[in-house]
Amino acid sequence: MRVFSHSRLSTFEQCNLKYKYRYIDNIIPEIEKTIEAHLGSIVHQTLEWLYSEVKGGRVPTIDDMIVYFSKSWMEENKETLMQDNNDEKKFFNKGIQYLLDYYNRYKPFDDNTIYLEKEIFINLDERGEYKIRGFIDRLAYNLNTKEYEIHDYKTSKTMPQGEKIESDRQLALYSVAVKEMFGSDKEVRLIWHYLFFNKRIESKRTDEQLKQLKKDTLELIRIIESTTVFHPHKSNLCNWCAYKPICPAWNNTEVYEPKFEKQKKLGDF
Repeated sequence: MRVFSHSRLSTFEQCNLKYKYRYIDNIIPEIEKTIEAHLGSIVHQTLEWLYSEVKGGRVPTIDDMIVYFSKSWMEENKETLMQDNNDEKKFFNKGIQYLLDYYNRYKPFDDNTIYLEKEIFINLDERGEYKIRGFIDRLAYNLNTKEYEIHDYKTSKTMPQGEKIESDRQLALYSVAVKEMFGSDKEVRLIWHYLFFNKRIESKRTDEQLKQLKKDTLELIRIIESTTVFHPHKSNLCNWCAYKPICPAWNNTEVYEPKFEKQKKLGDF
């Protein structure tokens, strides 16, 4: 059985060499987590806590939420904050603003949430040899529209439009899993919360689109597995790549010798 994730597939599409460094060589970069990633992680963690409290019958106050975020910010990954000390306050304040906007927009959060951080697996072939593993940020069932809703939180400063949303692979694949859990005849709505913009984007997929997506995803995996030469791909995304210091595309020609005390197998996500 071969298990992939959306992030793993996206890494290959973004840069073949980055894929090799992370998933084949298992190289741990010097800076394992950027301040941007820390922000996204703690915001997700706070929203998960918020909805878990609601599911338990208590709606936290806005102050409760900010206290939880602040404590988590300081407790999680202090090494990251030290490395990005100049930007820490700026990113911390961004997180506060994202959460304030979200809280004021969606309180009392009574949209019938079913699962939080739900782990799912999608079979891409009939034999179950290839699977996609993922985690749904939040799954709700809309009692008015009778639709299942996959909610995903984004802290990025860029917001895709039109065709990019309609061709998004991650949540579309997750909708396959939802249909497998609750019935192939069920309607599933994909919802992205772009917190930087305080915007909500929605989309849906037909059964034919999902069938084709599974085929396309399986084909991409087979391309990955048949690749023997991994070329770097320079783009604006390189500025946020943890492997830039050892990438030959940036004239870093020395042989990289990873520190053995830092070697461990990286996860998919």
